[in-house]
Amino acid sequence: MKQHPTGKSLASKIVKGLGAVLILLVIILVFNTIQFPSKQMTPEKPDEISFDLRKVSSRLAGGLRFQTLSHQEPDKLDPEAFFAFYRYLEEQFPLAHSVLEKEVIGKLSLLYTWKGSNPKLKPLILMSHTDVVPIEPSTKSQWKYPPFAGTVADGYIWGRGSIDVKGTLFATMEAVEMMISKGQTPQRTIYLAFGHDEEVGGKLGNAKIAGLLKQRGIQPILVVDEGLPIVYNMVPGTSKPLAGIGIMEKGYLCLTLTVKEGGGHSSMPPKHTAIGILCEAVQKLENNPFPVSFDGPEKQMFDYIAPEMSFPARMLFANLWLFQPLIEKKLTSSPPSNALLRTTSAVTMIEGGIKENVLPQKASATINFRMRAGETIQSVIDHVRKTIDNPNIEITKTGFIEKKPTPVNNTESKSFQMMQKTIHQIFPDAIVAPGIMIGGTDSQYYTGISENVLLFFPWRLKKEDLAGIHGVNERLSVENYGEAIRFYYQLIQNAAFSGTYLTE
Repeated sequence: MKQHPTGKSLASKIVKGLGAVLILLVIILVFNTIQFPSKQMTPEKPDEISFDLRKVSSRLAGGLRFQTLSHQEPDKLDPEAFFAFYRYLEEQFPLAHSVLEKEVIGKLSLLYTWKGSNPKLKPLILMSHTDVVPIEPSTKSQWKYPPFAGTVADGYIWGRGSIDVKGTLFATMEAVEMMISKGQTPQRTIYLAFGHDEEVGGKLGNAKIAGLLKQRGIQPILVVDEGLPIVYNMVPGTSKPLAGIGIMEKGYLCLTLTVKEGGGHSSMPPKHTAIGILCEAVQKLENNPFPVSFDGPEKQMFDYIAPEMSFPARMLFANLWLFQPLIEKKLTSSPPSNALLRTTSAVTMIEGGIKENVLPQKASATINFRMRAGETIQSVIDHVRKTIDNPNIEITKTGFIEKKPTPVNNTESKSFQMMQKTIHQIFPDAIVAPGIMIGGTDSQYYTGISENVLLFFPWRLKKEDLAGIHGVNERLSVENYGEAIRFYYQLIQNAAFSGTYLTE
């Protein structure tokens, strides 16, 4: 039987039409990819400075020997360790202590003021903190070198606080000392804000310093604190490291779910015990995570990273209108990238029952939430209440701190651009991009006095180095420490001296 000519013609037209649509789609995808511009910079060379790397490394190592520990229990704090550490700073940086005005805030925190020659310019604040976290007793034998010995060996500076964050404190002081030795005076006033309790929330340290500056009417042009480090193997299709500038910090909230039941003998159990009811609620929360967001800081981050990717990966991000569901599925499959795209929840503690044959009268679970930009404490509570759908479960706020997400910094600001340029000057091999700080710092207290609070670590950290933060064998590369000193020197030059990048 012969096919009707009209049917054959129609089929041919459909095939041709689909082919034309496919060709047009490919053209659109390729065009968008080609037009996806790089946001990286090629600034002029940095100022040339020289110093004895062995000497400055030894100086930092000496600072790691002071056990300036923060504890959840305030009575465990040893003020004398901090006082001894501060005397060491005075000995090691005599020029800075002769020129800068030093104030002790909150009994143990330090605020240094380096007065600029032009009082009309808004000041710069460089933050750090002097406290470190304790060592887990069971891990002491796992350290290659004792955690408070301050050892320089194998090309590294070993010890608690080398990365977090006495390294940045000493690098900043080295830069300042060097500038003073050259007879330099900044145009812009510079504050060095060194809190003593960042590891437990910073309420007695940088919170009080920020409050004092607010009372004095200080409105910084820029605040720089610890933040995102330089990491490797993060950008598909390139071997370049990624240097992230934190433009916001996720919020922090702990909620405790509590179930109360009648109890009794385990030989006559109800359908669900208090623990069973609690576990059902926890399972509902884990099975119903917060929605993914690809707006705001999340999109800004990939707008900087994606143009440096291989062509196939770049095509996906250049055409989010088509590939966003695929990208979301891939990114949310990994805990680090999942944390960048949504408010996360983690069940960290659970408690219930007193004896194996006694029905529990009470069971509780504590859940830690890290809130993305746009989330609120109330919206998290509402999500939990709606998800568990059980009015008999009590929901209470707990935890040692509670904070909403910080405001998102503008990547078009002079402050961000100056920071990006400075990183490119010192780390020219890195891709620089805005990022999201998923951890917590005490820089949150400065968002009330400055629109520009940027979070960056000048540390090149590989997987084994990241494990040392709050962990075993914390260490900092000697060579990288030299780069950090150059970074802070150049940052101060760019932000506070003549010819500055940073304009009002």
